[in-house]
Amino acid sequence: MRASREVKDGTYVNLGIGIPTMVTNWIDGRDIVTQAEIGMLKTGPLACGSEIDQDLINASCEPVTELPGASYCSLADSFAMIRGGHVDTAIMGALQVAENGDYAGWVNPERGFPPGVGNVGGSMDLAVGARRVIITMDHTVDGKPKILKRCTYPLTAKGVVKLIITNLAVIEVAPDGLWLKEVYPGLTPEDIQSVTRAHLNIAPDLHDIEL
Repeated sequence: MRASREVKDGTYVNLGIGIPTMVTNWIDGRDIVTQAEIGMLKTGPLACGSEIDQDLINASCEPVTELPGASYCSLADSFAMIRGGHVDTAIMGALQVAENGDYAGWVNPERGFPPGVGNVGGSMDLAVGARRVIITMDHTVDGKPKILKRCTYPLTAKGVVKLIITNLAVIEVAPDGLWLKEVYPGLTPEDIQSVTRAHLNIAPDLHDIEL
């Protein structure tokens, strides 16, 4: 819900695997074109019941609905759109994000079958091709912080992240570091810093996330 407020009307947005796909549930009725790299424009909310068509899927392979005006193209044309800089916003999940905007999201060297084998998909193209990259993710995993001074996992792209939205906070990535802009109601800046390995600057207008 919070991430959907970052998407402006009249723009094209690509939603990555996992949490980002849920943004479609909060933009219904708005003038936003959702782009799926499989070659679909105007993907709607998740489908259910009789709406399900297994040929219509999002990045997480979940069945989706069509919005009025939905259209289709080849995978090659879809990636030409991404690589050509025609996607305004990419909202993606992440394994790690660094204070300088570095982004690691395609492989966890400690996991996988076999360990260290990941899946790039379209993430690298989107990370460098989109005009703005927003990360939506849990703030920690297994109690370990995911926002770090430097990424320790293989990078997807360098210095591309502009905004991080987690279940605890909204953090802007700026040239002078990370700025804590919003916190989940009931939490303090100290709470957020305690689960963040990078230093957080406190925005003068810090406020609670509006739910």
